[in-house]
Amino acid sequence: MGAWGRGGRGRRRANGRHRVMTTKLPVVEDPASSLRADGSRNYVHPADVQGRFTRIRYIIFTVLIAIYVVLPFVKVGGHPAVFIDIVNRRFYLFGSVFNAQDFWLVFFLLSGIGLALIIVTTLKGRLWCGYACPHTVFLEGVFRRIERWIEGPRAQRLRRNAAALTFDKLWRKALKHGIYIVLALLLSHVFISYFVSLPSLLDMVQQSPTNHPTAFTWVVVMSGILWFNFAWFREQLCLIICPYGRLQSVMTDRDTMVIGYDWNRGEPRGKASDPGNGDCIDCKRCVVVCPTGIDIRNGLQMECVGCAACVDACDEIMDKVGRPRGLVRYDSLNGLEGRSKHVARPRLFFYAGIVMLWLIGAVFAFAQSAEFEANVLRHEGAPFAIVDGQVRNSIRVHLINKTNATQTFLIEPEPSGRIEYVVPQPRVELKSLGSTYVPILAVLPVEEMKPGLQMQLAISMEGREDRKSRRVVQAPFVGPGP
Repeated sequence: MGAWGRGGRGRRRANGRHRVMTTKLPVVEDPASSLRADGSRNYVHPADVQGRFTRIRYIIFTVLIAIYVVLPFVKVGGHPAVFIDIVNRRFYLFGSVFNAQDFWLVFFLLSGIGLALIIVTTLKGRLWCGYACPHTVFLEGVFRRIERWIEGPRAQRLRRNAAALTFDKLWRKALKHGIYIVLALLLSHVFISYFVSLPSLLDMVQQSPTNHPTAFTWVVVMSGILWFNFAWFREQLCLIICPYGRLQSVMTDRDTMVIGYDWNRGEPRGKASDPGNGDCIDCKRCVVVCPTGIDIRNGLQMECVGCAACVDACDEIMDKVGRPRGLVRYDSLNGLEGRSKHVARPRLFFYAGIVMLWLIGAVFAFAQSAEFEANVLRHEGAPFAIVDGQVRNSIRVHLINKTNATQTFLIEPEPSGRIEYVVPQPRVELKSLGSTYVPILAVLPVEEMKPGLQMQLAISMEGREDRKSRRVVQAPFVGPGP
């Protein structure tokens, strides 16, 4: 398991001598654990916690939720800031416009996100999971807060759940799940608006579901999944389904910043009044606040999502007993063991090389993305005809405006021997992402026919003189052989 072990036996130095540290699999005998002794699931009820990292997390949660909800309302260049119009195969991203032919650029977007996640994990551990993962953001920032508001603190929730069904228990559960369902519906509608646009969504909502069965089905299915996840499945998504936690051992090392327990300082555990004990008073506060139900004192574990709830909880206890903060803290495994830390590591240089290659590829790819597409197509049938001693090639220029505004395009023949062109529509106006076919006739005397002739046409955007506003397209001029 590498740095992300599941427990075992190891020797640690405490108070000037070696002690044997015995760790276990997740705390199956503890009521806070997500596992019972028989291996079945135990519903986790993390206790409330306050502190600097919790405040930072809630601020980040608020910003991310606001961005998610507001983006469909924000327009850039006359279109939503983020709009994936699958029906018309058009994509709008903060003023930039892409069509289906640009879909290959998604590779650089996804690979860039993946690289960033790997590098952040190598340096700072599971910051993504604890602070920015959508599952964490909505579960900890919205749904669990509602649960605490309606059903009370952890102790009250545990007592009420263990008691028989009463009216008090019934109305609280009904109200909580009613709010959960409404929130799930709202979140799924916001998500759908990224694909159908907000005005279209508002129009769909006012009509019968039978008028838009696909969108209605998506909303119902997504709402059901969201309700099931945030109402019941919860931490099991991180422990069972999400592969990210299982990849930690290949992305981290002993110098990666993680959340850990200072064994040397904390052991042996016991009452604060006993001078022979370490700083840990074994209050289990770090266990009951954990959203995945683990004991961070057992060492670094796959189930830890890096939320720092245990750090805030332990700091609060240390303040009460008059001891320094940091018994549970952000640090590397080497740092927790009092060893020297290494900032420059071989894997970081390797990642830096990969990032440079990615940047070069991404810059080149996006530089090749033009503001319009122009392709030469031949008509169906014979590729050429001979009329009155002249070879004629009939072609079509397929124009696509890939900007976010209406543009006028000019079609001008480029000098290419004695080939003459008939362009019936030399000036074409296209709306944003509009397309059209422009027929063109190329004519050459039969006696001038020779292999290797090329038809060339210059396509430019009216009123523009930059490099991206002009393209020369060409196609072979075909005719009778010698």
